[in-house]
Amino acid sequence: MKTIAVLPAYNAEKTLEKTVGDIPPGSVDEIILVDDCSKDGTVALSRKLGLITIVHEKNTGYGGNQKTCYKEALARGADVVIMIHPDYQYDARLAPIMISLIKNGICDVVLGNRIRTRWEALEGGMPLYKYIFNRFLTIIENTCTGQNLGEWHSGLRAYSRKCLETIRWQDNSDDFVFDQEFLLEAAACHLKIGDIPVAARYFPEASSINFKRSVVYGLSTLKILAQYLPHRLGIIHFQRLSPQTRPETTVR
Repeated sequence: MKTIAVLPAYNAEKTLEKTVGDIPPGSVDEIILVDDCSKDGTVALSRKLGLITIVHEKNTGYGGNQKTCYKEALARGADVVIMIHPDYQYDARLAPIMISLIKNGICDVVLGNRIRTRWEALEGGMPLYKYIFNRFLTIIENTCTGQNLGEWHSGLRAYSRKCLETIRWQDNSDDFVFDQEFLLEAAACHLKIGDIPVAARYFPEASSINFKRSVVYGLSTLKILAQYLPHRLGIIHFQRLSPQTRPETTVR
């Protein structure tokens, strides 16, 4: 089974080499970096490190960057795709564990859970307001979907090819809410979602959205949740929450 790591990058020159260096040798077959019009030396460093480097002609946003990542990974024959932020906020050493859960058919989606305990998250530098937002939204999302995830808002994620070929991620937002749309679509299609603990890392070079954008992100998450509930109850059908192919061929 071919495994590809995708790195959605924006101004990651200071942290890219450390991130790539932490990916255990042999755990992935290829590494793809998609640069979203960085203003630093991210692209040059990526090429120096020997990564497959794709450069956007214009900035497409976090979600738009991921769309390019997954399109390219699927085109290159990936059976497992793991997304690792190149800003060193997540521990890439966990890649083999996450990948093995996909390869062994235990999960279709695996997340890194930064909130094993409150003190770990806060001592790792997670701002208090982000911790509160995270807990509030995660409780609502677990309740609505019947999942039991430690958190829904991690950027460390691994996906099976089945997952990427089942849900309609191509139609998702180009902004940060892309991740939440993706997970809710996966839950609606009855894909198997799991998580493993990962340390929270917040430091100046790590990318992070501000309070205002966090509020917009939270409201956008609640909006898609408002579609999820009536869809699952059979009251209103939303195509975005339905599989791209016949359910009997993609979901057990």
